[in-house]
Amino acid sequence: MRWGVVLAPVAVVIALGELHAHLIGHYAFTGTSRFSWTIAYIVLLELGAYVMGLLEVPRTTLGAFLSALGATVSAAVVISLIQLVSGSLLLPREVVLGSALLLTGIYGLLALAAERIRQKGTGEDRVLAVIGPDEGAALDADLLSGPERSAHLIGVVSPAQAAQTGRPLLARAEHERVSVLVLGREAQTDEAIVAQAAVLHGRGTRIRTLTLFYDEWLGKLPLSELEPVSLMFDIQELHAPRYARLKRIFDLVAGAIGVVALAATIPPIWVLDQFANRGPLFFRQDRVGKGGREFTILKFRTMGPDTPSGEWTEDDDPRIPPFGRWLRRTHLDELPQAVNVLRGELSLVGPRPEQPRYVAELEDKIPFYELRHLVQPGVTGWAQVKFPYGASVDDALEKLQYEFFYLRHQGPVLDARILARTLRSVLRHEGR
Repeated sequence: MRWGVVLAPVAVVIALGELHAHLIGHYAFTGTSRFSWTIAYIVLLELGAYVMGLLEVPRTTLGAFLSALGATVSAAVVISLIQLVSGSLLLPREVVLGSALLLTGIYGLLALAAERIRQKGTGEDRVLAVIGPDEGAALDADLLSGPERSAHLIGVVSPAQAAQTGRPLLARAEHERVSVLVLGREAQTDEAIVAQAAVLHGRGTRIRTLTLFYDEWLGKLPLSELEPVSLMFDIQELHAPRYARLKRIFDLVAGAIGVVALAATIPPIWVLDQFANRGPLFFRQDRVGKGGREFTILKFRTMGPDTPSGEWTEDDDPRIPPFGRWLRRTHLDELPQAVNVLRGELSLVGPRPEQPRYVAELEDKIPFYELRHLVQPGVTGWAQVKFPYGASVDDALEKLQYEFFYLRHQGPVLDARILARTLRSVLRHEGR
């Protein structure tokens, strides 16, 4: 499906452009400014598809269809607005609207085909894991909730069972047509299991440690598999000065734009606060930033003025009035953090900063928690787009596994993915 989503806009837009040039407009299609705008429209459609999640594992056919509609309509609206502002017909209406209609149908058919394949279990990686039952249950739940790559856990074998005489792991893998064999820490040290894995590797089965499987298929690192030596990877913000400088420049530009938007939103939000949630306009709270340094984070206040600060809030917290809930759903409450970005206390992308009291508690309970403070905290981050909301120590533990993934893979590409998914969340009002 992913290649279909990527190639469909190229084929459809260029085909309609060629047809319009030869049959209706009677002009040369290539080598003109109109062809350049055709490429620009293709890029907008590709960006729309990425932002709306069409390249990811589909959840439902209806959800994929609505995402397809959002991707095509948004691209068509953007190119139409550009034409309106420029006062020139950069692309024929037949090409813009025709591409949007055709691609919505094509994306829908691709989503339907992907859903049928998923239901039949074909096209997915068939995973056999040699791990304990608790790890197996956690892995199965993670694969069902939000994988980065489609996979189906067809079975879990304990290390003791896999190491028995008669090579039971080989027989099970061949019978179940396993495409990926996952080895936990104990299995990796058992010569009998490793020998069977080597045979399967030679027959085309992919072999992964549990850590690598989580990294590649789920976009997180399991804490149960981490050891101090496995944390000795390069972190771009620390070990790549050029990336750190470029990221800061990007933050300054984004922060300046954010401050302009903040100035424009303060008057209407202040007026609405007088009717819907009287009290101070801003909410201030101490957070822990890079290097463990504390700073004061700014937000538009979403809870009542008498609500105790410093407590974790839950999704749909009853203490949040309707207007505050709307601010959260639209993420407008986060806009004042543009000031924190300009000050250098926050980056646009990074681990979300926590309150000092919770940091002390979490560092005491969660191994390696302090590593998240090696980089600048962010307005948004990988844990925010992968995990819905954190309101407990258990949630913080879950989020930390995604933050370790970010530390390991930090770079411009992952930052762009996070920003695209954040934009999708804002457009869908998937707030806290």
